[in-house]
Amino acid sequence: MTVQPKRITKISRERMYDILLAPVITEKATRLSEHNQVAFRVLVDATKPEIKAAVEGVFGVKVLSVNTITVKGKKKLFRGRPGQRSDYKKAMVTLAEGQSIDVTTGV
Repeated sequence: MTVQPKRITKISRERMYDILLAPVITEKATRLSEHNQVAFRVLVDATKPEIKAAVEGVFGVKVLSVNTITVKGKKKLFRGRPGQRSDYKKAMVTLAEGQSIDVTTGV
């Protein structure tokens, strides 16, 4: 069994800002910060290596892992007519020990 070397994903600065749409600021996401994690809303077609490279590039922190989840849009009524909210992707990013991101300030 051979060990594959880790691939470093190179993306442009513009793509980094396109991938990270917004931080997720909820009670549950705030509790994640106790475990050195931060939640972001990201592009639906973004991959885990791209998300890792984007967070490291924009915030200058070391990312240990990235977990993603695709949230399906709810079916709702819009002015009495049935519709559906857009699907989106969330990324839970685990930071290295001693690293932190203040999501309440702008980039």
